[in-house]
Amino acid sequence: MTEDLRVHALISTLTWGGAEMLLSDFAAGAAEAGIKLSVGYLNDVDGSPAAARLRAAGVEPELVRITGLLKPGDLRRVRRQVEAVGPDVVHTHLGYADLMGGLAARSLGIPAVSTIHVMEWTETSLRERVKSRLMDLARRTCADSVITVSEPARQALLDAGYGRGSRLVTVHNGVDARIVPGSGREVRSELGLGRGDLVVAMVSVLRDGKGHDVAFEAFAALRERQPRLRLLVVGDGPAREQIREQARAAGEGIVLAGHRDDVMAVLDAADVLLHPSRVDAFPTALLEAMAASVPVVATAVGGIPEIVDHERTGLLMDAPPTAADIQHALAGLVEDPDRRRRQGAAARVRFEAEFAAGHWARRTRTVYEEALARHR
Repeated sequence: MTEDLRVHALISTLTWGGAEMLLSDFAAGAAEAGIKLSVGYLNDVDGSPAAARLRAAGVEPELVRITGLLKPGDLRRVRRQVEAVGPDVVHTHLGYADLMGGLAARSLGIPAVSTIHVMEWTETSLRERVKSRLMDLARRTCADSVITVSEPARQALLDAGYGRGSRLVTVHNGVDARIVPGSGREVRSELGLGRGDLVVAMVSVLRDGKGHDVAFEAFAALRERQPRLRLLVVGDGPAREQIREQARAAGEGIVLAGHRDDVMAVLDAADVLLHPSRVDAFPTALLEAMAASVPVVATAVGGIPEIVDHERTGLLMDAPPTAADIQHALAGLVEDPDRRRRQGAAARVRFEAEFAAGHWARRTRTVYEEALARHR
């Protein structure tokens, strides 16, 4: 029997972000991989909504509140927490945790692994750039292994001169995603969507670069041929007002549902998932759509081609997508229910084989073992 590995995941916050929410999916698959997971987080933001999901997965996260980036008292508190847990490996997520958790692990002689969840950085001020460089330096000097979530993300770091390629490994994320029978009907009823409506869903943060503008333009054109077509937009973010105005200008049939915790129920209500993002590392919504047997129309950027098997589990578009590209791709699925069913079924098979939470945890355990061996 494989000996359990004690892993302490340290993350900057447990707010609404993708990395934060994914931690509970990892926790759900950890036992299958022989991982005993504990979680610490450095700041309480927005009431730490991801903490509830961790508790549901059987992990009680511990807050180690910090007040700055390199304050000695904060560093000591993080170190004390890691020392008290006594893990075999420290796994850090997001910049503050990478720096403080990496320093704590190194001072205690514990192997450290860091996951970089993005492949594009957008620091605007000098202060933010300095902070980013410090966090990057901590990953380079303290982490025995650095995980990227897609091969293009790994290559981007290598191209930027990140360092030794052997320390950079790609591990695809997974999700613990399950459909509750009847949940899609309830969502349709709640949102005023009819049983005969064709529902295209977009599930992403509301910000520039996610393609809502071109999606609305394509939808308005398609709806002239398909009057039962509906576009369900799920998510919240800094561009909410701008996107609300764009949706209003596009005409009827667009439902803005805001942030929702029941994404799997939303996807059970959908016929197609649309994801016309201009930049993306490895979007979780695509994995959840596969788990829900929903075909995907997405842009071939970042790690998306590593998720979507073109013409088998969905359709890929060149980047950046135009309204005409989206209209053409969607029409092929909206107007062909048999094709939707075939691609949705194939997506579910691929999800079970590649992206279930247990597979993800086992792949990550291999990285932990390599980090332990390298550390020794």
